[in-house]
Amino acid sequence: MSATAHSPLERRRGRIFGPFVAPAVALYTALFIGPTLYAMYTSLTDWDGINSPRWAGVRNYTQLLHDPAFESAFGNTLKIVFGVGAVVFALSFGFLLMLREMRGRRLIRGVIFLPHIVSSVVLAIFWGSLLSLDGLLNQALGHLGIDAVQWLRPGWTMGAVLLALIWINTGYYVTILMAGVDRIPESYYEAARLDGANAWQRFRHVTLPLSWDVTGAAAVLWAITSVKIFEFILAFGGNQGALPPTYQWNNAMFVYGETVGGITPLNQFGYAAASAVTTLAFVAVLVVVLRRLMRREALQF
Repeated sequence: MSATAHSPLERRRGRIFGPFVAPAVALYTALFIGPTLYAMYTSLTDWDGINSPRWAGVRNYTQLLHDPAFESAFGNTLKIVFGVGAVVFALSFGFLLMLREMRGRRLIRGVIFLPHIVSSVVLAIFWGSLLSLDGLLNQALGHLGIDAVQWLRPGWTMGAVLLALIWINTGYYVTILMAGVDRIPESYYEAARLDGANAWQRFRHVTLPLSWDVTGAAAVLWAITSVKIFEFILAFGGNQGALPPTYQWNNAMFVYGETVGGITPLNQFGYAAASAVTTLAFVAVLVVVLRRLMRREALQF
């Protein structure tokens, strides 16, 4: 019998594999693959969402390169992906160092996770009331004899958004990383203590290597979800139904603004689709790079 021959049981499993997987594949194709391919086609057309699309080739993509609104939106997307992401993971690792051996760590973990489960619209309203000219922060400063500060001036508003996103997302990634840390046997830490390792050394040589797979998965998750942040920016920067100013946009806001957001007389679905496809390509490249950079041999424990 050849080495590649399969047993009757394996062949039977192979025959029933297709019918079980087919519905999921069909659903995924209909809801994800199909719309993605259609968006790629739409990005090569002029389409207002009503009349028939007209072929435009790569004109939408060349216009994006000279559109100040898109340049600002893409720059803000990079700030969120890399800037906010770096701070979120740095804070998450800092919390890991503190919470790993702290009493009441479950309570603290729940407190810092709370902003992530609250509606983004509610958080945007709270953040606006906190930073407005007559808001809670300036009222607190007034009690200390400090003049009110215009926190939401044009040059500072995007910084306020970035700080809010750090506040909202840190607890979520602390929870993910702590889930990976909790599975590490306590005996490893006890052996490290007996060898004289301090808290940082235990984190570097025990916690980080044994939770590296969870860290890599969390980094990929952030890369994918960070480009889709939308509700908070819209609710925080918008005013009485108006869109935020373009210097507060990210790519998701740009797509919305060029279509149903209604900043132009005619919706530009083809132009917006080109922006969406560009974002998709950016995320795909970023995920591949992250997977390669964070590839490590799996450690068994």
